[in-house]
Amino acid sequence: QVQLVESGGGLVQAGDSLTLSCAPSGDIFRINVMGWYRQAPGKQRELVATITTHGSTNYADSVKGRFTISRDNRKNTVYLQMNSLKPEDTGVYYCNARLHGVPYDFWGQGTQVTVSS
Repeated sequence: QVQLVESGGGLVQAGDSLTLSCAPSGDIFRINVMGWYRQAPGKQRELVATITTHGSTNYADSVKGRFTISRDNRKNTVYLQMNSLKPEDTGVYYCNARLHGVPYDFWGQGTQVTVSS
């Protein structure tokens, strides 16, 4: 089991930058992949970016070139650096973790990101 605590959301203007953090606790040595997902009002939750323990990354096409996912293994923290934010980036951002040998995902409580035009 792991617990995920997100921080860093807020209200910004279009073109601004914001950094989200996700700090896992618990059985962190079994974590295989961590990532960020988002859910806009009235829409399904969608992938934003993921990163493996080896540092391989994957991004949604809509954020490529603007967002960067990274992890600090010393602090066991994953970051999402968001640049050139657009109003369509607005939503609740959720941290996600997948563990070796566990057939379900772990989720944080979510942090709101609102981008005004």
